[in-house]
Amino acid sequence: MGNFLAGKVIAVTGAGRGIGRAVALACAAEGARVVVNDYGVAVDGAAPSSQVADAVVKEITAVGGQAVAVADDISTMAGGQRVVDTALAEYGRIDGVACVAGILRERMLFNMSEEEWDPVVATHLKGTFTVFRAASAVMRRQGSGTLVGFTSGNHQGSVSQANYAAAKGGVVSLVRSAALGLHKYGVTANAVAPVARTRMSADVPMELKEIGEPEDVAALVVYLLSERARAERITGQVYTVAGPKIAVWAQPRELRAAYADGGGWTPERIADFLPGTVGTDPMPLLEQLAEMARAAAAGTRPNESDE
Repeated sequence: MGNFLAGKVIAVTGAGRGIGRAVALACAAEGARVVVNDYGVAVDGAAPSSQVADAVVKEITAVGGQAVAVADDISTMAGGQRVVDTALAEYGRIDGVACVAGILRERMLFNMSEEEWDPVVATHLKGTFTVFRAASAVMRRQGSGTLVGFTSGNHQGSVSQANYAAAKGGVVSLVRSAALGLHKYGVTANAVAPVARTRMSADVPMELKEIGEPEDVAALVVYLLSERARAERITGQVYTVAGPKIAVWAQPRELRAAYADGGGWTPERIADFLPGTVGTDPMPLLEQLAEMARAAAAGTRPNESDE
């Protein structure tokens, strides 16, 4: 057992499998008392079971750690609140949360149904909000705490996972808002965009050139939850971890601006002016898709599915 998180109480959602499980085990190994939350569903959100959360708690306690299971659905306000209430009831405080829970329902945008959109957004985005909401209220009173949200490189956009990409983009904005709003209370917030071999990464529609293991991601999360990261005032950041690689994403900012000279803008003036002045910001994923299409046309790679 290490001591990087000694004395801390950490709640991890989606902790029954994959990255969430690795985070929960790593936090416990570094001395934290852990609330293991997992609704125990399949990748598409079906067939809930408490067994996966219970199994991780057994792993932790078997090696001398402390953990408790909560098999609630964090896409509900009551579920998110119960995760935090359990930490308070069992251990008297909550020092950090890592919101890893997620599901996938892949479909092209023009075929996507409400039933495929709503649960994905609810699990990823609302599920992060419900736990952040409950935890931040306690952390504000404590004068300390750390929130870690899980996003994805797909927050840039996705070919056939518009629901997932929209939710993950929302998580980034939620984390940045939390960092701004909670800074004066001593609470930090950051996001992790992992690239690791999991049930969900197996369904990514594009080739992953850099990929690691859940344990690689867990090491970064442990650091972000630690006093070492708090001492460095790390907040409002988005980090990617992919095996040996750690990268930080740029903050959103204006690139170029232009102003009308008297009379205001008209569509015609904008058409004449915008392309050569304000211009565009190239979309890297769009160029990757163009390369894939060229390769497919040459017979070296299959076309994307229109499922």
